[in-house]
Amino acid sequence: MVEFPAHPAGATQADVEPDLQPATTCDPAPAAEGPFATGHRSRAGIEWPVLAVISAGGVAGALARYGLTEAFPHAARGFAWATFGINVSGCLLIGVFMVVVSGVRSTRRLLGPFVGTGMLGGYTTFSTYIVDIHQLLAAGAARAALAYLAGTLVAALGAVYAGIIVTRWAVRRLDHHKEEAR
Repeated sequence: MVEFPAHPAGATQADVEPDLQPATTCDPAPAAEGPFATGHRSRAGIEWPVLAVISAGGVAGALARYGLTEAFPHAARGFAWATFGINVSGCLLIGVFMVVVSGVRSTRRLLGPFVGTGMLGGYTTFSTYIVDIHQLLAAGAARAALAYLAGTLVAALGAVYAGIIVTRWAVRRLDHHKEEAR
């Protein structure tokens, strides 16, 4: 039997753990601001327009991923090049997008959720990566599984870093050329 410590003299559960108590009001979340604001939020307090653009982006990303995996199938004991390429290219795009969106975030508030969370989240597929590793191990291809495991992690992290570095460089070059033109 589990023993729970007693509350200090005169203290109630609400006094000891106020964050665990249910909300006492049912007021809706405050209305959103901006051009796409509808004032409607989900039960979790997320704005419906944000959920809509994440969903639309997710569908687009997942369809792109599906098309590539169908175009480039792999054998059970073979290296999953399509999944590898999807995850690495998606990570490269995430690195690029992180730099680009930092300059336009205030004016395009739905761009981040649509592209970053939706499209690139739907496009990359690290769950399939894990399934592919499991299938390689089940097929007795432990070396291929290990190469795929390590290779994807190293390449994906390198791709994010490369995307950030190259895009920062490109943005600086563009800014420099704009300044020279003035």
